[in-house]
Parts: sequence; structure tokens; C-alpha cells
Amino acid sequence: MLTTPTLDKLRTMNLMGMAHALQEQMERTDYQALTFEERLGLMVDREEQDRENRRLYRYLKAAKLRSNASLEDLDFHRTRGLNRSTVLALADARWVEANHNILIVGPTGIGKTYTACALAQTAIRRGHTAFYMRAPRMLDELSVARVDGRLPRLLAAWARVDVLVIDDLGLQALTNQQAADLLEVIEDRHQRHATIVTSQLPVKQWHEALGEPTIADAILDRLLNNSHRFDLSGPSLRDPKSLDAELDLATENGADRPDKSETLAGSEKRRATKAVAAR
Repeated sequence: MLTTPTLDKLRTMNLMGMAHALQEQMERTDYQALTFEERLGLMVDREEQDRENRRLYRYLKAAKLRSNASLEDLDFHRTRGLNRSTVLALADARWVEANHNILIVGPTGIGKTYTACALAQTAIRRGHTAFYMRAPRMLDELSVARVDGRLPRLLAAWARVDVLVIDDLGLQALTNQQAADLLEVIEDRHQRHATIVTSQLPVKQWHEALGEPTIADAILDRLLNNSHRFDLSGPSLRDPKSLDAELDLATENGADRPDKSETLAGSEKRRATKAVAAR
């Protein structure tokens, strides 16, 4: 059997996984002991894995997540209101299939964006699409799209995304037009797709920040319905002093105080491992 034409045909049909697997079987003698069915099965498995990797790459690239975050790297040791069991219960992404929302609030630097991106990445790994955008930029994009006639297409594109991440909602009070635009985005997704919203404002202050009361009522009614909420608190995770405080607290509670350099090195090691895996 002439394998070179077969390899060429597999590549032409974009069956790159099977082509790589066949090439490997040709180069290694230990595959000769396998039956035809076993070798074919390995080629099909390789093609399936190759397609899944390509899908994952496309979805992650299209999502434009602010951070290369994952649930495995979330820090549950610091006291900030992020419950491990609650977060891990969302790891299967059933909340996406149920069209639930996730609301994450807390002061700056507490890890809202990272947590939101980690949940979105988990959804992507489960086969869902996602898209990240900061609220101020989203509102500007809607304003420009209205002027140049792209508004219907833009709204339709965002409405199709399985998980839409709206980061930093409420940094400044919305005008009536901005509130109306946001309502259109939320309305298109209500009970159809999942939305993740982060904000520095407590949820009880959102009504005032969302502008016109009637529109604010409509937005909150849709966001709060079937939502999971995380109210984070504590010092900024970007402040090295906060790490010292956490380690001191662990010591007071009877735990051995780990060396701070080792703790930071562990974080760097996790980031390096993820970077290598992404290549």
C-alpha cells in the first residue's frame, strides 16, 4: 500500500489528526503488533482530539478573555468570600445550559475579573462559546454602532454567545440611552443564554447606577432572576502586604506559616506551567 498518497489525501480532507497518527504508526514498529481495527481506532481517536484542540483554541481566541484564568488556579485560601464548594459546583457548566447568570461584586483588586474569566473558560472547555468585554467599552461600542448602522448586527452577534462576560459594570452612572442599550443586550439573552457581570458596587446600589428607574427595574429583574452571586471582600490581592496579613492569620489559627517567597514561587510555577501547555 502506498502510504504517501494516503497521507496527502488525509491532509487535503483536513484530517490532520489521522494524518499525524498514520505517520507515527509508519515510523514506529511497535504498532505492527496491533490489529487493523486497533490502529484505525487510534487514528480516529487522534483526529477527535485534534479537532477538540482546534475548537478550544478557536473559542478561547474568539472569547478575548482578559485573563488566562482557570478554576484550578483560583485562590481559596485567602478570606474574601469565594467559597470553594460553591465555585466548584459551577465547574460542570450546567448553569450555562440552564441560562443562569453569575454576579460577582467586590472592591478593586479582589479577583472579580479573574474569577469571571475562569468560569467563562470552564464553559468554553465544556463546548460553549464566550465573549468578554468591559462595560464602558461595550456601551461605547453600542453608541458607535448606532451611528454607523451596525447596531442590529452587533446586538445579534452578542445575543448568540453562550456566555457573555460584562466586566466593571457601574463604574459611572449610566445615561438613559446607555441604560436602554444595556437593557437590549440583557433582554436578548434573558432565559436564552448565560451572562456574567462584575461590579465594584454592591447589587443593592445597582438600581441607582443604572439610570432611569423604569429601565433599571427591567435590567435588574432580568439579571437577578436565576442568578448565582458572589460578594467578595477584603484587601486587594495585588498588594503584597495583604499576603503577609493572610499568612499571619494562618499562623494565629495554628497553621504553619509558609514562606512568602515559596507561596509566590508556587503561583509563578502554575503560570509557567499553563504557558507551556498553551504552546
